[in-house]
Amino acid sequence: MRPSSSGSEPGLFDGVLARGPVRDEVGDTAWVAAMLEVESALARAGAEAGLVPAEAAVAIATACRAVRVDMLRLADETPASGNPVVPLVAALREALPADAAGYVHKGATSQDILDSAAMLVFRRALAPLLADLHGASDAAASLALAHRDTPMAGRTLLQQALPTTFGLKAAGWMVALDEAATRLAEVGRYRLAVQLGGAAGTLSALAPAGLRVLARIAELLDLAEPLLPWHTDRTRPAELATALGMAAGVMGKVARDVTLLAQNEVGEVAEGAPGGSSAMAHKRNPVAAVSAAACAAQAPGLVATMLAAMPHEHERAAGAWHAEWRPLPQLLVAVGSSAAWLRDCLEHLVVDPAAMRRNLDALLRVLGEAEPDVGSAGALVDRALVAHPGVVDASASLRADHEAQRERP
Repeated sequence: MRPSSSGSEPGLFDGVLARGPVRDEVGDTAWVAAMLEVESALARAGAEAGLVPAEAAVAIATACRAVRVDMLRLADETPASGNPVVPLVAALREALPADAAGYVHKGATSQDILDSAAMLVFRRALAPLLADLHGASDAAASLALAHRDTPMAGRTLLQQALPTTFGLKAAGWMVALDEAATRLAEVGRYRLAVQLGGAAGTLSALAPAGLRVLARIAELLDLAEPLLPWHTDRTRPAELATALGMAAGVMGKVARDVTLLAQNEVGEVAEGAPGGSSAMAHKRNPVAAVSAAACAAQAPGLVATMLAAMPHEHERAAGAWHAEWRPLPQLLVAVGSSAAWLRDCLEHLVVDPAAMRRNLDALLRVLGEAEPDVGSAGALVDRALVAHPGVVDASASLRADHEAQRERP
């Protein structure tokens, strides 16, 4: 697919709130390319089932790769039908000879195409997001290993409590990031499914080969094959939204810890490339941690919108489906940006053991202790680090799927 425009221009705040490659993966061009990929798979599967002439299927698949889509026209024509599939199908038919044009979109409804395309878009967006999430986790693991026995004051309710180690704190970050990544990878690999049901979810327009066509499209797109059409069962997008929300919560916690430890009064960590202030030249703002926290803070509202949109009426929704279109891509961008920032933050984090020791000594004087026993903390760090490498398997598979999809003709 060759768009006739480059898509949306970078926004003023995108450098902070849409950092990294996820923004492009969920942009307009990516959506249109995914919809055309679904239309191509539908034609190919229909031909294999004897519902579409082989020559027509080849022509449709070729057009899906070569058609030049006028993105501005597509946007202008979308309101008339309430979704972008109708004008896109019209544009595709215009690019085909008459004997093939009639077989475009055979047996499908607009929601089939858009939902299936969404699954492709979201899976591809997860690949770079997971790469940054694992990068952040790996950086936390390195910090845990390097500072396994670096003592510091533990803090509860924002007050000094008992001694701990910075290694254990970093290991806690690592484990939480790993668990969030594992959940996202599982959703991406197993819960993103093709959508095909036709106008009322019965597959009647593809009878008697509907289930065969469904299975073949799932195979061609490398998406899960659902038990039934899920037009009004929105558990799949909701699962992705909640998994993203949990990842955001984890990253927000880590970013918050860094900002607290970087305060002048604490001074136990600093960012390797701290930001400045327009008014106060002496400041060393932890820009990466601040930005990661800001991106993560957007997630709860977007997740809430996705959950609120779950009740769909009867066989097709009157508005609830449309309400999903913006929040889930925005959620991917926000969480992807948070992951990119947090990775940068942790990979370049400067730890000050001397400052940790000074703050800890003040606590030890209160406790009446001469030296903290950090042996138990070190054992916990060792336990966590042993488990760390195993969590990458599911997301590595997802990234491999992503690359394979990109290499397909």
